[in-house]
Amino acid sequence: MRNIITHPGADNLIYEIREIVEVANKVKAYGQPVVWENIGDPVAKGESVPAWIKEYVAKALKEDTTYGYSPTKGLLATREYIAHERNIEGGIQITADDILFFNGLGDAISKLYDHLHPSARVIGPNPAYPTHSSAEAAHADSQHFTYALDPQRGWQPDLAELERKVSENKHISGILIINPDNPTGYVYSPETLKKIVAIAKKYQLFIISDEIYSNLVYDGVEYCKLAAVIDDVPGIAMRGISKEFPWPGGRCGWVEFYNRDKDEDFNRYTKSLIDAKMLEVCSTTLPQRLIPEVMQDERYFPYLAARNQKYQARAELAAEVLADIPELTVHKPQGAFYMTATFAAGALTDSQQLPIQNNAVAQLISSLVATEIPLDKRFVYYLLGATGVCVVPLRGGFNSTYDGFRFTLLEEDEGTFQHTIETIRQAVTDYLHST
Repeated sequence: MRNIITHPGADNLIYEIREIVEVANKVKAYGQPVVWENIGDPVAKGESVPAWIKEYVAKALKEDTTYGYSPTKGLLATREYIAHERNIEGGIQITADDILFFNGLGDAISKLYDHLHPSARVIGPNPAYPTHSSAEAAHADSQHFTYALDPQRGWQPDLAELERKVSENKHISGILIINPDNPTGYVYSPETLKKIVAIAKKYQLFIISDEIYSNLVYDGVEYCKLAAVIDDVPGIAMRGISKEFPWPGGRCGWVEFYNRDKDEDFNRYTKSLIDAKMLEVCSTTLPQRLIPEVMQDERYFPYLAARNQKYQARAELAAEVLADIPELTVHKPQGAFYMTATFAAGALTDSQQLPIQNNAVAQLISSLVATEIPLDKRFVYYLLGATGVCVVPLRGGFNSTYDGFRFTLLEEDEGTFQHTIETIRQAVTDYLHST
């Protein structure tokens, strides 16, 4: 090209969760069956959307209005319902005008970082969810700032590190929370959230709270949304239906703006997001239309409770199976449907391997590990080649400083799930003792 046309931050757009699929598809094409544990799509893993939700969809499809544009911010009745529900929960009070719909939270995340001032940075958790960390890094054309979630303390955030980095890096303007967290399943306690809000208030920052899994919290776990503790700090909460209904193909998510009146620059920033959405006209109408009806149905929350009990049981099983590997740290998640295992420092080397019976697959994996790659990614490739189990490495997949991997709790068949976890356990053990 006559001029450089690529954004300087383009190389920071990395999404290992789906990139591993390219390798897995090659493995599959060579005759090795693949167990897909890389992505959190309940439908793809066999969960059925309840018939009563499908009935609402079928009914709405007969209405001509569901085929038209929605208002730019989203359907008024739906925004009013969300605002009402938020207000009766307590904490910050909002109106329908504080809610903005997007075509899924991926769209919202992209817009949030695209419209930040180029020098404004957002610090997020480590391990990081790649849609957030890649978009933030690309926006700034620089490595994403992170604060540690400590695997030795049940994935609790290191708040001292968070405040130190905020204090030392004057460009940090916001703090990201993912609650419940992806990939760890950690749930921020109300006390921890209040401390993060206090840090934001002290340094005049805003907070982004990704709450896509907020209704997927396990029994006995105390949970509260950012709205309950935000006080007068500017903030943005992110919600959606892709994991709850579940309807990931519906591409329906929204953000809630808190305390826009407390800071002029934050208000201008939120206005820029609304203006940007106006250029696209609106977001998907059909799923918006269904939110109040489905969520007010008396079957909705019992349905979610049953799913949470299933995920919690899977987590307990996985923790039990993996517990006796001394080089592996595994904590039971408190929400969402993911689980993360980390390797002890020095446990992985570049000479470990697993036997791969399929010659074509063995050659593929050998070529992939011949280049310099993170050690946990090397393990993930061998796991895939030797067993067909496809998980995601932490370093490459979640912008992490920890060696480890994430798998899902979504497998519908309990026997299949147990076999998958036992396969992972045996592979980890064999790999660690292969040198």
